[in-house]
Amino acid sequence: MKLSTSSLYIVSTPIGNLDDVTFRAIEVLKNSDIILCEDTRRSLKLLNHFKIKKRLISYHKFNEKKQASNIIEYINQGKILSLISDAGTPLLSDPGRILVNQCIENKIKIIPIPGVSSITTAMSVSGFKDHFLFYGFLPKTENELKKILTSLSENSFTQIFFIPAIKINFYLKNFKEHFSGRKILIAKELTKIHETFFRSNIDNLETFNDKVKGELTVIISEKNIEKKVINKEKIVNKAKKYLKKYSLKDTVDLILESEKINKKEIYKLCLKVKNEKNY
Repeated sequence: MKLSTSSLYIVSTPIGNLDDVTFRAIEVLKNSDIILCEDTRRSLKLLNHFKIKKRLISYHKFNEKKQASNIIEYINQGKILSLISDAGTPLLSDPGRILVNQCIENKIKIIPIPGVSSITTAMSVSGFKDHFLFYGFLPKTENELKKILTSLSENSFTQIFFIPAIKINFYLKNFKEHFSGRKILIAKELTKIHETFFRSNIDNLETFNDKVKGELTVIISEKNIEKKVINKEKIVNKAKKYLKKYSLKDTVDLILESEKINKKEIYKLCLKVKNEKNY
């Protein structure tokens, strides 16, 4: 496999089961000059498993600004670099954005090597609508969390979060306050031997008595929005009244002020009344 020199490869790695790695990911890592790792110790387990021996450089959220310029220099020397995270697809709640943006600014080729992601893995078995919002890690403090969840609860899409298992009960308490009426899926140990899915209605959800370990992927279902039934007779009567004094446009606007329903439906009913001239 011939790789593109002077390039940065963004390589997805397994989130648990090492057999989930792609053939292409292995080949790219084998042929890279340098592999950037979030935690070299964790990455070595994967690389040793596939007998990949390459120069590793630690690249994480605490040193990414400092390391970025050095990495750009390596790439400009014609080297092939790969970026991997501890697990899954890099940059999704993981370091790398600073480096990618610097590569874009320096017109360096960035090549994605797709693979496993806990986001799509959990979403695929959720049963929820696939119009979703991925938020990542939520704030750790009560006040900041309430602000974020108040805003997110207005969004009707399915929502995905990463949560440290040790704080699951703290977040569940707040989910119950803000996402009443929705369903929840909690995915634990994805693709591993003890992979587990907890499913419940948020209102019936119990807190965890036992200590849960690791990082959880939590999905909140879409909001069920009930369509408001239009009282056509009421709209028609109002239209007859207003059309005696106002234009069609003003009549529609006046009705919209008191009837928070679809404007097109109101317009059609008012137009029908106007055309029939029965007011």
